[in-house]
Amino acid sequence: MQSPPGGHPPDLRTRVGEPPAELPDVAPQLRDLRRRRGLTLEAAAQRAGLSPAHLSRLETGRRQPSLPMLLSLARIYGTTIAELLGELAPERDPVIRAGVREPAMADGWTYHQVGTPGRAMQPLRLIVPYGAQGELVRVHPGEEWLYVLDGRLRLSLGEAVHELGPGDSAHYDSLTPHRIAAATREGAEMLFVHTLLQSPDLYPHI
Repeated sequence: MQSPPGGHPPDLRTRVGEPPAELPDVAPQLRDLRRRRGLTLEAAAQRAGLSPAHLSRLETGRRQPSLPMLLSLARIYGTTIAELLGELAPERDPVIRAGVREPAMADGWTYHQVGTPGRAMQPLRLIVPYGAQGELVRVHPGEEWLYVLDGRLRLSLGEAVHELGPGDSAHYDSLTPHRIAAATREGAEMLFVHTLLQSPDLYPHI
């Protein structure tokens, strides 16, 4: 498998749940977005698969989320990681040149942002090492699409398990419990697109 362009990414890996030091303080945005969506701490935590105490620590800055956790919270609040990080309005230039953006790492995965911040459709190029993220299963509103570039990928959708190779793709409703993992020790590389179909305003408050 080829190395990511632009050299080695900054090492943001930590133990699961530990904060990458390079992430900015997202606590105010997390708290404000939840309140603007009219969600209680308990309701938001339930949707995110967190305990209310854990979410409270994130909102007060006592802990910071990993990038996968930011992605999950962005979906729940109907926004993007860019807004959670306090970035400005979407970039006007539709072209993203190779090597311009540095990749980031979290929980073993390498994330290359290949789309424009602030859009409802968020594309990524992901490098998935073997064994990364353990048995993590996700469930959230929206859709996901992936395309395997290199290596072999194991995709679990509910009770079904699929093994995908280069050129294979999958498109599924992400309310289906799903898990993505490398199927071989060489790891895998894929293109990944998710949509922000979730708007808490469209759902009854818990």
